[in-house]
Amino acid sequence: MHSVSRYSELDWLRVILILAVFLHHVFMPFNGDDWHIMNTDSSKLLDDIMVYFEQLRLPALFFIAGAASLILIGKTNSKTFLTGKFHRLFVPLIFGMMLVVPLQNYYENIDQYESIFSAYKQLLFSFETNHLWFIELLIVFMVLAVPLRSLLRSTFGSSILSGIESLANKQHGLFSIALVLVLFRNSMMTVFPSEDLSVSLFYLFFFFIGMCFIKSAVVWQALATNRKTNLIWLIVSSLIFYGYYFSPDLSSYLSLEVRRQLWWLVCSLVTWSGLLAMLGYASEYCKTTPAWLHQANELIYPFYILHQSAIVAFAFYIVQWPTGIAFKSLTILVLSFLLCAALCLYVIRPFKITRYLFGLKL
Repeated sequence: MHSVSRYSELDWLRVILILAVFLHHVFMPFNGDDWHIMNTDSSKLLDDIMVYFEQLRLPALFFIAGAASLILIGKTNSKTFLTGKFHRLFVPLIFGMMLVVPLQNYYENIDQYESIFSAYKQLLFSFETNHLWFIELLIVFMVLAVPLRSLLRSTFGSSILSGIESLANKQHGLFSIALVLVLFRNSMMTVFPSEDLSVSLFYLFFFFIGMCFIKSAVVWQALATNRKTNLIWLIVSSLIFYGYYFSPDLSSYLSLEVRRQLWWLVCSLVTWSGLLAMLGYASEYCKTTPAWLHQANELIYPFYILHQSAIVAFAFYIVQWPTGIAFKSLTILVLSFLLCAALCLYVIRPFKITRYLFGLKL
């Protein structure tokens, strides 16, 4: 693996991507989808933009999680790794499902409850994951990280890494893995009728690729070396994506299954080229982790746990204001960010019990 003990580019990307998830949820009441709280009016333009960025955030976060897991296992051992993940993932998940998520359910179905206190009495042990599904899936992946690490150390794993390194030595080599991704995603969508399972396997692909890439200094260097090439691929993929997104109705010419396969193809191209471009530019220009970023990287986890409940609570009142979408969304953004940041800094960070419940190191 890489000789340095810390990958500053991963710190930068993790914080940026979680903030991107935060922004996505801030705008959800206004894009016309059926979210927890919806504004009366919606913006088609906003929806057209958001559907693009949906292809970038979560795969990149799972990639980072995979890379970080391999680094951490290398510093400890499997038992210590899994014990640590139990404390830092499972405990916050249970706590979040009991005390953070019910607030969203209360505001989403406020007419069904006499008060917020009665809502918590009913919802305390319902254990709905809601937006915390991300942590739930991470728990599964972290358990799988142990056998996946063993796989990478085997003869078969070495051949996989050698193949990736051979591709990395070519200008367009790493982008060609997009073909594997397209085949994998479309086959998973076809084989498994459960969308949750096929999507989970799609994210597992990125988790495993994160482990592969971080294990090879050759691959990691290639990301920076070919960053301009991969940015061009991202631009081309984006044009193809929107070309299909805004194409006329093709239902008379193509079956629903074919149209779905084409959709996953264009999405996968954006996802993969976007990941390569982000990693390349981050590894080239984000070589240090300043003190403020180190703190942000720590607190971004409890920020994630809290953010959607804060957004839903504020949005419930703000969407009722007689004003435009821009002002409403900006108000939700500022208020929910300030609340979550304040809770992270002044309630969670200073005290051992809250640090433990929100997955921070003691």
